[in-house]
Amino acid sequence: MDNTAPMPADQGSLPVFDEDLPAEDMDRMMAQACAAADFLKTLGHEGRLMILCHLATGEKSVGELERLLSARQASVSQQLTRLRLEGLVQPRRDGKTIYYSLTDDKPRKIMELVYELFCKKS
Repeated sequence: MDNTAPMPADQGSLPVFDEDLPAEDMDRMMAQACAAADFLKTLGHEGRLMILCHLATGEKSVGELERLLSARQASVSQQLTRLRLEGLVQPRRDGKTIYYSLTDDKPRKIMELVYELFCKKS
């Protein structure tokens, strides 16, 4: 049962919910809100955002990320660990070198939106 009303064209793609929303739908919304909040908390650090920005263009080694960010290995590794624990990046080992890439398209889409809102010159 869908208790969402259609949105007017000028309000984007967010649904409007009526007051008769069933409890199970509200529970599902709360679980999704918690997952979204965790995701956004992970993005709430400039170092992690910069790493995701670089990984959005393709796989990078830890050493490459250190150079691109002008950061120490310990700092880059700490942020990569948090991103890995949150399921946003995945490692790949090739000999002694560890490469990281995005796990799926979600971080790339977010970085494209962040770029559009904050970085792109109009």
